[in-house]
Amino acid sequence: MAARNTLRRSMLYVPGSSQRFLDKSRALTADCVAYDLEDSVTPHMKAEARSLVRRAIDQPSPLGIRERAVRINSVDSGLALGDLTEVLQSPNLSTILIPKVNSASDLTFVTDVVNHVLSQQSATSAAPRPPISLLALIESAKSITNLSEICAATPLLQGLGFAAEDFALDLSITRTPSLTEFLFARSAIATAARAANLPSTIDLVCTAYKSDKSDGSPPAALEEECRNGRRLGFNGKQCIHPSQVSTVNEIFGPEAEETVWAMRIVIADEKAARSGRGAWTLDGKMIDVPVAHKARAIVTKAEACGVDISALREEWMHQEPE
Repeated sequence: MAARNTLRRSMLYVPGSSQRFLDKSRALTADCVAYDLEDSVTPHMKAEARSLVRRAIDQPSPLGIRERAVRINSVDSGLALGDLTEVLQSPNLSTILIPKVNSASDLTFVTDVVNHVLSQQSATSAAPRPPISLLALIESAKSITNLSEICAATPLLQGLGFAAEDFALDLSITRTPSLTEFLFARSAIATAARAANLPSTIDLVCTAYKSDKSDGSPPAALEEECRNGRRLGFNGKQCIHPSQVSTVNEIFGPEAEETVWAMRIVIADEKAARSGRGAWTLDGKMIDVPVAHKARAIVTKAEACGVDISALREEWMHQEPE
């Protein structure tokens, strides 16, 4: 079973065929950097990109990056086996992003290759390596209709992502700023992932990255897309430029006020439990088991995002259930 890395607020794509971009990526800060062997790589550069990405992953992980993934080519392309055979040789690879997942068989193929390669490695080397996590990109009408089977295809699967441009192409629709044309697909993806207990739901790429404001702050479209995605149940977003990452991380991370609220509930709920109270109130609102569970999840995520939870607990240590 793959290790659960639930903090994927930002997934930043880096073209795998550019040594310059691969080198620059080591100075970036993001929850996940995805070295791309698919859309950003021209056909005649595919083989070279595999080697460049393999060498990039072989290097020690940079401090600012929590996770390094590789987006391979789709199973239908005929290039996936070559991609997997190359990048799985790196002992540092932990995550594989699979595009154009139309059915469970796509994930079964990748899982079989991963298990075969890793079993060969374990037979010849005693050195431990990180478990492999799979992330599936949903990009077509067929994949939407097969979501339940896709989510149950392999225990290695850790999340779903939505690829809007390919989905729009498949349905012959046009992307608009409101994103209403994607509402059904995005809701289906977030719901299916939650039902399958997958930790990551990664929303579509925002094509706006240059500031449209005089003060150089992030474009309004990026902020609105992030908030819209979070409201739908996504807990992360794909990024195409480093300038998008800080905004994405901020919006998909717990807000300061939300974290304080959650910590107050956690502390008061612990005291209520010790006194045998199953439901109580805080600030005039009823707090029961589902709300307490949500609060604990917020505190856990805030800690993963770097919030000093110990200091916050000490500050609110006298909170009582009302």
